[in-house]
Amino acid sequence: MNARRWRLLIALIVVVVAGSWFAADAQNRQAGSASAASKAMPRKGIPTFSNENIARMGFFYAGGKYAGPPGKEVMTGAMYTEVWVPKQIRSPYPIVLFHGAGQTGTNWRQTPDDRAGWAYSLINRGYVVYMVDYPARGRSVYAPGIDGSLTIRTAPQLEEIWTNVKEKSNYFWKDNHTQWPGTGKMGDPIFDNFAKGQVQYLGGGENRSTELNHDAGVALLDLIGTPVILFTHSMGGNIGFTVADARPNLVKAIVTAEPGGGIERLNLTYDPPAKAADIKTYKEEKGERPGENGCVLQQEPVRKLVNLQPMRILDISGNGGYHRIGDACPPKWLNQAGVKTDFVRLEDVGIHGNGHEMFYEKNSDVIIKFVEDWIEKNVK
Repeated sequence: MNARRWRLLIALIVVVVAGSWFAADAQNRQAGSASAASKAMPRKGIPTFSNENIARMGFFYAGGKYAGPPGKEVMTGAMYTEVWVPKQIRSPYPIVLFHGAGQTGTNWRQTPDDRAGWAYSLINRGYVVYMVDYPARGRSVYAPGIDGSLTIRTAPQLEEIWTNVKEKSNYFWKDNHTQWPGTGKMGDPIFDNFAKGQVQYLGGGENRSTELNHDAGVALLDLIGTPVILFTHSMGGNIGFTVADARPNLVKAIVTAEPGGGIERLNLTYDPPAKAADIKTYKEEKGERPGENGCVLQQEPVRKLVNLQPMRILDISGNGGYHRIGDACPPKWLNQAGVKTDFVRLEDVGIHGNGHEMFYEKNSDVIIKFVEDWIEKNVK
């Protein structure tokens, strides 16, 4: 064999050996990568969810200003806000989620028994979603000495009002409460997980909390700059009403789950003009159904809520908790004042057993589907 053929044979052997080496190396790398991925993946018990329908996500702060003496100014009143954008936007109206007292925007992301929360359902239906932590709450700054005093619910209080009402409460509707996952008691892993997400908050009533939440909510709508659907719960209900009244051109509709009572005490825009304290009212002798209170309503002539009148409103109430006793009253006040409001007792549409924290409960997917279907039918 001549030298040229020897050189070709050696070159061929080199190519074959190198190819085998590279193939083996690639296989080793793949095996190593698979092993690393297997080791790095969150273990069972650490919940994760697919983001396949989310195109973009981020966060920002709405509102806020400096307060305090010269040379010691601090930022206060800013509201942490997350935004999720779906891959396919199907609605021109973003949904802005306002949570209840002692809670944060995490309400909408995940349940205590580690199921995907309502935010994922809204994204899957094509809505841009905004979720907030109120000022002085959660991921929003709290300024000691300026923002007021903090409080927090105890675990026994959580059991009584939300999770174990059958045993711990005397509410009229307590025996209907069947949808809380787990026992609802301290020591149950689901309850313990729930309790870890219940945070400190500014005390209720007419105090700095009302001012901060309202101002930040208005600033958020101004930043978004296009009409939205407000989706509120509990304490967030009255925040939503005052924010919508302040920015009527930026709110298309309101969905509210068991909003806080006292809408008659809010200084909304009436025609003829009046402050809440100047409106003459009366109280019904009894509610429409057993276990429901009579409501405070306007005496004639009735003033109209002119800024809210163009909006459609859905108000939903579960039949298993303490809140039902007064849930018929905000929609009655609104309808009397000319605001078309659908009040839906969930059992009337075949959804039973829910307490105040319905977005955490076992049938939460059924509830959010009902809400989404209502929006698509009524908010054009």
